[in-house]
Amino acid sequence: MRVLVTGSSGHLGEALVRRLLELRYEVVGIDQNAGVFTSHIGSITDADFVHERMKGVSVVFHAATLHKPHVVTHSVQQFIDTNITGTLRLLEAAVAAGVERFVFTSTTSVFGDAMEPAPGGPAVWVTPALAPMPKNIYGITKLAAEDLCRLFYRKHGLPCVVLRTSRFFPEIDDDRNKREAYDDANLKVNELLFGRVDLADVVTAHLLAAEKAASIGFDRYVISATTPFSREYMLALQHDAPAVLRHYYPGFEKLYARLNWKMQPVIDRVYDNAKARKDLGWKPEYDYGKALEALENGQHVFSPLAQQVGSKGYHNTVFTEGPYPVEK
Repeated sequence: MRVLVTGSSGHLGEALVRRLLELRYEVVGIDQNAGVFTSHIGSITDADFVHERMKGVSVVFHAATLHKPHVVTHSVQQFIDTNITGTLRLLEAAVAAGVERFVFTSTTSVFGDAMEPAPGGPAVWVTPALAPMPKNIYGITKLAAEDLCRLFYRKHGLPCVVLRTSRFFPEIDDDRNKREAYDDANLKVNELLFGRVDLADVVTAHLLAAEKAASIGFDRYVISATTPFSREYMLALQHDAPAVLRHYYPGFEKLYARLNWKMQPVIDRVYDNAKARKDLGWKPEYDYGKALEALENGQHVFSPLAQQVGSKGYHNTVFTEGPYPVEK
């Protein structure tokens, strides 16, 4: 089967191509930047380029995007061109070429301000049913692209599955306060409790989404590591997260003390992946409990695939303050 992967030189794109090649798919990898797993260099905003690459394709994995790290360095128009117009060009070409299924990589950033707890209130339980309130051009354009996918399903019958992924990149955190307060690995392991996912599990979710797309038609899913928390603890997480964690993992503090790590005092949001597990048959392998086991045994916390792909960065420029500039 011939499949197309956009953004094939990026974190997820490369991981998808690696796995698809292992499964013996014929892969067309496109990106505007050269890469080992990119077979064609060009822009998804170029209609002729996209239509040519789409020939004979059965499934599209659309991972190419301008990300949050580009908000300060790129214009609003560039975000619109890449994230909205680029998605439109792909959908148009997919319909023209008779593509059977379309999987769109979105982001939990579309929720934006909806993930901010009320003062004194509980942490926010984030499911696909939470109404999005994007707070920057990244979230706005990804949400608009999601709606384009929905439109093309309604108008043209193209099955489209939207995966709203949480953090999976290996780069250090953009928040200086967090970088100064926590070891990088400490912070990433903590995030597996509420807002991070391993790259290998993201890839598996995409493959399952493609497999199930025809029966689903159109839908949106949160893709994050399976949290141990339940809704009943949301208020407590906003007051004393370590105390809540003791309920689930009584021995975590002893391990953390040995590593000179710490748990953040409060957690303000928790991503719930239950819908993706149910509808897609997705069984994410990497979670907080598995991370603790790996640490106890002196093993690497994240998947071999995540280690293979490694750090990509987002810019050619080296910034003096953090991995990339952020909007304040």
